[in-house]
Amino acid sequence: MPQARLCSCRGGRVLPLLLAYVCYLLLGATVFQLLEKQAEAQSRDQFQFEKLRFLENYTCLDQRALEQFVQVIMEAWVKGVNPKGNSTNPSNWDFGSSFFFAGTVVTTIGKGSGQGQVFCVFYALVGIPLNAIFLNHLGAGLHAHLATLERWEEQPRRSQLLQILGLALFLTLGTLVILICPPMVFSHVEGWSFGEGFYFAFITLSTIGFGDYVVGTDPSKHYISVYRSLAAIWILLGLAWLALILPLGPLLLHRCSQLWLLSLQSTPRDLLIWRRSLGN
Repeated sequence: MPQARLCSCRGGRVLPLLLAYVCYLLLGATVFQLLEKQAEAQSRDQFQFEKLRFLENYTCLDQRALEQFVQVIMEAWVKGVNPKGNSTNPSNWDFGSSFFFAGTVVTTIGKGSGQGQVFCVFYALVGIPLNAIFLNHLGAGLHAHLATLERWEEQPRRSQLLQILGLALFLTLGTLVILICPPMVFSHVEGWSFGEGFYFAFITLSTIGFGDYVVGTDPSKHYISVYRSLAAIWILLGLAWLALILPLGPLLLHRCSQLWLLSLQSTPRDLLIWRRSLGN
């Protein structure tokens, strides 16, 4: 009964925290979109104007003109405007992309910003602790549900084996869903190799975030409108999954070693009884 009340109490805390977390991300996405999209549009228009002027005026290119044009390209790139294509390229600051950026801010991954730098600082000051509290609550919830493993030695050998198999299955399925399947999807959509997709997934979920691979930025591809929002949700789920499994890995190894030592210390008669219990 006390254990049930503890789990219920933790569940009651996690749900409001999850709601506040999602609302904070939506607020950040809205503000980043308002701050960044207009500046991006101005930079895009300016770049297109410079390209047209270049084509009209520089029929015979010299070194100085080339350097000036390269400088324009570099400034446009820093502001998030892709030099390829034209002004119809998808925006980097639609709501889906803004939501993706908000998620990378609170998870400390980081992908870069422009006009909203001041807001980004204050947003991160609140968002990063909120993200840490949310993940800590998820980890604490797992510990509450795994409290029965503390009495592992008191359980029958069959129950011990079933618990180990259940933990191993959970880790395997989680790895497939979080670390194997998403890189395959990213590789297919972005035209990357699987190694590049896995590299992006690992660098992102480890919160290193170099920024050399970013999803949804190729102007030659037509992405669905919620593509980057789904990527942000995957990041949040992936970090939550990592928070859940961090205590499971050492626990699984410890239980396997204990079970192995018990099997070595058992007599042939004990092993026969154990095998019969598994068969039943």
